Amino acid sequence: MSDVKLIKVTVDDVEVEVPLGVTALQAAELAGKEIPRFCYHERLSIAGNCRMCLVEVEKAPKPVASCHFPAADGMKIITDSPVVRNARRGVMEFLLLNHPLDCPICDQGGECDLQDQAMAYGQDNSRYREPKRSIKDKYFGPLIKPIMTRCIQCTRCVRFASEVAGVPEIGAVGRGEGMEITTYIEKAISSELSGNLIDICPVGALTSRPYAYVSRPWELAKTDSVDVLDATGTNIRVDSRGPDILRIIPRVHENVNEEWMADRGRFSFDALKKRRLDRPWIRENGKLRAATWPEAFGTIAERMKGIPGERIGAVAGGLADAESILVLKELMAGLGSANLDCREDGAALDASNRAFYLFNSSIAGIDQADAVLIIGSNPRVEAPVLNARIRKRAMVRVPVGVIGPDVDLTYPSQHLGSGPEALSGVLDSAFGDVLRNAKRPLILLGRGALARPDGAAVLAAAWGLAQSINAVTAEWNGFNLLHLQGGQVAALDLGFLPGQGNKDLGAMLGGGVDALWLLGADGFDPSLIAPGTFVVYQGHHGDRAAARADVILPGSTYLEKDGTYVNTEGRVQRGRRAVFPPGDAREDWRILRAASEALGVTLPYDDRFGLHARMQAVNPIFQRLDETPAPAPVSASPAGDAGAVGGAPFSPAFANYWQADAISRASEVMADCARAHAPTPAMAAE
Repeated sequence: MSDVKLIKVTVDDVEVEVPLGVTALQAAELAGKEIPRFCYHERLSIAGNCRMCLVEVEKAPKPVASCHFPAADGMKIITDSPVVRNARRGVMEFLLLNHPLDCPICDQGGECDLQDQAMAYGQDNSRYREPKRSIKDKYFGPLIKPIMTRCIQCTRCVRFASEVAGVPEIGAVGRGEGMEITTYIEKAISSELSGNLIDICPVGALTSRPYAYVSRPWELAKTDSVDVLDATGTNIRVDSRGPDILRIIPRVHENVNEEWMADRGRFSFDALKKRRLDRPWIRENGKLRAATWPEAFGTIAERMKGIPGERIGAVAGGLADAESILVLKELMAGLGSANLDCREDGAALDASNRAFYLFNSSIAGIDQADAVLIIGSNPRVEAPVLNARIRKRAMVRVPVGVIGPDVDLTYPSQHLGSGPEALSGVLDSAFGDVLRNAKRPLILLGRGALARPDGAAVLAAAWGLAQSINAVTAEWNGFNLLHLQGGQVAALDLGFLPGQGNKDLGAMLGGGVDALWLLGADGFDPSLIAPGTFVVYQGHHGDRAAARADVILPGSTYLEKDGTYVNTEGRVQRGRRAVFPPGDAREDWRILRAASEALGVTLPYDDRFGLHARMQAVNPIFQRLDETPAPAPVSASPAGDAGAVGGAPFSPAFANYWQADAISRASEVMADCARAHAPTPAMAAE
C-alpha cells in the first residue's frame, strides 16, 4: 500500500481513507456500507445501467450511480437518506414492471438478489397496471436454462461472455422495452465456463438446466470440497439432499479460481448414479460374477500367491487421492515391488525436483507475467479457469505465443509453429526478443508436449529455454507444467514412479508383470495389457479398464470420500465427503488397507490420523494446507537431451473436453454437451 495514493472520503459522516481511483460504491463498501446493485460485478466492466446503486454526493444536483462515479478527495457520500430511499424505490418499481411473479416456481427463489433487494429497498405496491411483456425462451445449450421474461437487462451475462470467457456470443437486440438478451442464432454457448452465467445472473433469467425444478436451496446440505476433474484445484461447494448430489457451485478462492468454475466439474456429477461399481466382481470362466469382499480379497491373495515382487505392478489414475496413492505404494513395497507409474499418458515427467513438474509461477502469478509462451497445450480445454487468467493478461496487451495446435484460446496469440522445431528456433524469431525483454516471462508446458517418444527431450529443451531467457530466478520461476487432473501432482510428490531398473507403464503393459493393480487408471487403452496378466481394477465406474479386470473392487469418487489433492501449482487441498458411496463401495485407501491384510503384508495404520501422519513423514509438503511453494533457484536440469527432439507436431492432450475422464464419460449431461458441441459436418456443394 506504500505506493498507493490514499484520499479521504466521508461516507455517512464517517471519514475513511481509500485508494485513489476507486468508485463511490467501492469507497462506501470500504467504509462498511452496503450498496444495492444488479449490473455491477467486481470482476466485470462497469455498465451502470440498473441504477440501483444510487447515492447522494454533496453538491451533486441529483443522486448518482455510485458504481461508476469516481471518488475524490474530500467527497461526502450519503448512502441512506429520504432522497436515496425514494430513488431506489423508483428504480425497483421500474425493474419489476415486467418481471413475472415466478418466485414460487423459480429456481433462483431463496437465493435471488432481486428478491432480497425488493424486500430491503423496494415498496409494497406498484402503479403499473398494463399487461406485462413476455419473451420467447432462448436456447443456450444443454447446461443453461434461460427464461428471459425474468431478465432485467443487467448485461452481466453479456459482459462475462465477452470479457472473462472470451466467447462474445451473447448480446442484446432491440431497444427500450423490446430489448432482449440472446445468442443471436440460438446455438449452444461454446464456452467451457458457461455455467458461471448461472452464478452471476442476479435474477432467475439464467438457471441450471440439469437442476431445473429439483430443489430449494434451504433443503440442501452444503459441503466444501475441491474439484479434481482438472488440475486447477477449483474450490467448490457440493449441495446434496439425502444420498443425492443436486448441484456443485464454486467457492471464492482468489489465488486459485477467483470465483469461477469449469463446466465439466460443475455438471458431470449426474454420473455418480450411472455405470457405478457398487459391489466386488470376480471373473470366473471368462465371465464376471458378483462377489463379497472376503471372496474378492481371497481371490486376489490366491492369484498373487507366489508371484515375485518384480512381476507385480501398479498404476494410479489421475483422479486418485493422495491417501490411496500412498497406501497402494506401500502395499506394493510390502509385496516387494517398485513397478509403479502414475503417467497413464506416458508423459516424460522428471520427479527429481519439484520445480520440474509444477506450475511454479502459481496460478495467481499469471497476473504478474509480462510475456507468455504456451508449448504443447490448449489450456482452454485442459484448465478453463486457468486459461481465463491468461486471457485477463492478454487483454492488457501481454503478448502470448503458442507452439502446438493452432486453436482458438479465446484471446489474441501468435502461432509460432506446431512442433519442437519451433521450440528450438523461438529465440531467433521476433517473439524471442519479447521473451528476452520480459521481466517475468511465463513458459507453460502441457502434457501434450511430453506424452510422446521425445517427451524427455522436449522437457529439457523447454527448461533450457527458460534458463536462457532468465525465467528462473530467486524472485520468479517462470517454468510451468500444466497437468490434466487433480491427482497427478500428489502421485509425483509421493514418488509413485518406477525407480532405477524398475518397470514403467509401457513395460508393465507389454508383459513385464504377471499381476497388475489399477487404481482408477482409465487413461490408457486396456487392450494393451498382455494376455494372461492378472488385473485388479479398483475404481468407481465401469469404464475402460474394468472390462479387462479379473477382480473389480468398487471405490469412491472424489465427492464420496475425504481426500487430499495437490493442484498443478503444488497447493495441497482437502476434499470432503458430500455423500456416501453406493452399495458396497468403500473409500479407496480402506480397500487397500484391507487388501494388505489378505495379502499378508498388513500396513501399520488403520485410521485417517495415522495415514496422514505417514503422508507427512513421506513428504513434508502435506503438512501445509493451501500453500504454494516459494520460488527458488534450481541448479540442476531435467534428465533428457534437448538436442534429441523429434519433428512430429504436438498433439492435443485430449480431443473431447466434455468426456475426458471416467466420471464425465458416464455423465448423460456431458454426453449432451459433446453432441451439442460436435463439429458440424461440412455440406457438399451442389
